[in-house]
Amino acid sequence: MKARLPKGYGNGGVNNIQQLARQAQKLQDDMEAASAELEAKEYDASAGGGAVKVTVTGKMELTKVEISPDVVDPEDVEMLSDLVMAAANEALRAAAKEKEDKMESISGGLNIPGMF
Repeated sequence: MKARLPKGYGNGGVNNIQQLARQAQKLQDDMEAASAELEAKEYDASAGGGAVKVTVTGKMELTKVEISPDVVDPEDVEMLSDLVMAAANEALRAAAKEKEDKMESISGGLNIPGMF
């Protein structure tokens, strides 16, 4: 007695694998394009009510720091350092969050190691 394969599993095995490979390649191409687009973007954030403003890129690089002269106090350099760090971290979180959201929307929630 021969075993019967479900409908669609006969002679189309090679075609199914090729279709799966094409879908995986398209997914990878879409993710690479999205990643390049996000890396080109800039993200701004501020701290201390706008006293310190920073800009980072999607590559997670700090590119600009603006400090209001009102907060430059030689007696309290530690506060200024904290404001710069807070603003930079907020901008980096925004960049990381957008990248995560974009990649998740492309992959449909799949977590594929090495893809992003």
